[in-house]
Amino acid sequence: MDKKLLKKLPGYDPFASAGECEFDDKRAAFALRFFEEGLTHTKGVLAGKAFELRPWQRSIVANLFGWIRPDGTRRYREAFILVPRKNGKTTLAAGIALYMLLADGEKGAEVYCAAADREQALLVFGSAEHMIRGNDEFMRHAKIYTAAKSIVLEANASSFKAISSESKSKHGYNSHCIVIDELHAQNDRDLVDVLVTSTGARSQPLILHITTADFDRPSICNEKRRYALQVRDGAINDPAFLPVIYEASQEDDWTSPKVWAKSNPNLGVSISREYMARECKRAQESSAYQNTFKRLHLNVTTQSEVKWLDLRVWDRCRVEGASDLIGRPCWLGLDLSSTRDLTAMVAVFPDDDGSFAVEPWFWCPRITADSRHRTDRIPYQDWIGTGDIQATDGNVVDYDMILEHIYKFAEDHEVREVAVDRWNSTHLITKLQGQGLNPVPFGQGFASMSGPTKELEKLILAGKIRHDGNEVLRWMVSNTTVNQDAAGNLKPDKQKSSEKIDGVVALIMALGRAMIGEGMGRSVYDDRRLVTL
Repeated sequence: MDKKLLKKLPGYDPFASAGECEFDDKRAAFALRFFEEGLTHTKGVLAGKAFELRPWQRSIVANLFGWIRPDGTRRYREAFILVPRKNGKTTLAAGIALYMLLADGEKGAEVYCAAADREQALLVFGSAEHMIRGNDEFMRHAKIYTAAKSIVLEANASSFKAISSESKSKHGYNSHCIVIDELHAQNDRDLVDVLVTSTGARSQPLILHITTADFDRPSICNEKRRYALQVRDGAINDPAFLPVIYEASQEDDWTSPKVWAKSNPNLGVSISREYMARECKRAQESSAYQNTFKRLHLNVTTQSEVKWLDLRVWDRCRVEGASDLIGRPCWLGLDLSSTRDLTAMVAVFPDDDGSFAVEPWFWCPRITADSRHRTDRIPYQDWIGTGDIQATDGNVVDYDMILEHIYKFAEDHEVREVAVDRWNSTHLITKLQGQGLNPVPFGQGFASMSGPTKELEKLILAGKIRHDGNEVLRWMVSNTTVNQDAAGNLKPDKQKSSEKIDGVVALIMALGRAMIGEGMGRSVYDDRRLVTL
């Protein structure tokens, strides 16, 4: 065993904090052989081939299983592995879980892989299942129950199970190994706390956290990261905690290939340099995706709210004239917003090449337009003069005027659906139904908004949105800030945006329904019921 390899964990020297623990070459070599002679890759071009650990993975495995306490048990009881996406951490975690099940010598071992949702938990389990099926010797000892998502060793009453994030059902476990996948996606600390306390009766348990970076917010992930950094830097002496942190700093040049390599130990292996270059280019063009790229591919902790599009990209999509839209199928999005300010409606028309034409309308009380033009220096009066805003009499928007516009528009166009915000729209929905139109309530949460928000961004960047340069919609695009959750979902944020964004919201709603109508995709939330394990 080359002990120098153990010093290659970024910024962490296991010898400096070893205390009375010693490194056992034979135990480390045994663990490495388990991986490289007993396991196979499960996906991609390497599927079915021997699990050849990369240097950074070899160091993790050798550290976890090579360091021994004076009583003969393993040194490390908890590990925090922060590695960006597509670096093979899920496959590594599956191999570690299998070692704890098959080779750690623990009778009645209970091994669990857990995550914030069912699908994520099944990623580690699925990799482990394929690895066992790829080894005849393992298959002679293990029984796989696919429906129950469990692997059982009847000879010593051990098991490996995938579990969901509902912590209430996890009391009573006697865990030997816990793999928590994508810790950043945990909504709270309940699951982690329940599982950690379930290891108390074991002589040498292992808790493995694997994750990409979280947002800058209070969370169990950020709490663990801060602790891992303190252990790594020597501020806290915890010989039982293994910190593995691959990340760029806030000061690093995130466009530099050197920074990509610093953050991604598997660059050029499971994640290609060409992919990173392409994603970096996309991040330079889209302010919204820039935070996503930094957080998911460089492990930079970012704010959740970000500015969205560069106006230069939006302006490149401008075309003149919309006469070709008469009679064509379309979807409408209607954001009623405040009755005392702008109300927006946007129509989207799909083209045969996968692009969309966009036609917006805006209404505003004339009194409000006067006030905003004079007090806030927003050129409402100019936009009324150019026809980009239609003024209504009085101090509130006249919804009957908007309905009449929709009815007249429907006479010349094939309106498939009218997407309407669910909030405070019952009267309008009833009116539309009475005219034979098809209003569809459209939620404003991540579940409904994320898919079309991401798709709109892709279409704009690809030049597949056609608009006539409406100045109000352009202004709203410049105002738009998007909020991003821990899973990378996006939606416009009216509270954090600098000004009105109703037209952008209406556009996203219309596109969301058009995507379903054109068979471009459907949110799982449209059909999926709640599933627990």
